[in-house]
Amino acid sequence: MKMQAPSFKLTEIFYSLQGEGMYTGTAAVFVRLSGCLMGCSFCDTDFKENFVMTSEEIIKEVKKYPSKIVIITGGEPAEQDICALIKSLKQAGLKVHIETNGSIYFDAQGVDNLTVSPKTYVDPNMLKSAHVIKIVVGQDTDISDLKKYFNYASEGRLIYLQPESNKQENIDLCVKLIKENPFLRLSLQTHKFAKIP
Repeated sequence: MKMQAPSFKLTEIFYSLQGEGMYTGTAAVFVRLSGCLMGCSFCDTDFKENFVMTSEEIIKEVKKYPSKIVIITGGEPAEQDICALIKSLKQAGLKVHIETNGSIYFDAQGVDNLTVSPKTYVDPNMLKSAHVIKIVVGQDTDISDLKKYFNYASEGRLIYLQPESNKQENIDLCVKLIKENPFLRLSLQTHKFAKIP
């Protein structure tokens, strides 16, 4: 008897360019899972549930596009059975990138790029698993608290500061911090500047 493929709640699947972080400018298929319990005030994502798909249906949709990179984002993808989805996508020959707030631990083995963007709470094991730690920085950011993430910088793990809402005062703050700590990098939301859908 064939086991039923797990199903996932999604907001959208779309093809675009990665606008943030290490892979900025790279064509990718975005699989946006719905739902997030974090409720950040600055969140600009509408991640309400629009439809449900199995992993097989997601793969079929993703393969309509020429890029082999799939970015699983949200909402918070780890609130669903993310490991099952990763496994299915990898078996289909795709490169899997995950964007998570890191509040829920999951085994990220086999993920081609794991970006953890800490918010209210983050599991330290997710920070250790990350390829990229991306921190949103605004005028009310506690800089001394932010600096605790600097200890996770290593040859295999980059730390990006991302100005909240692309506001100039937040960009200026990030630039100041990066000049003081040159192992940091700047992540702008270039898709918003360039009006890339």
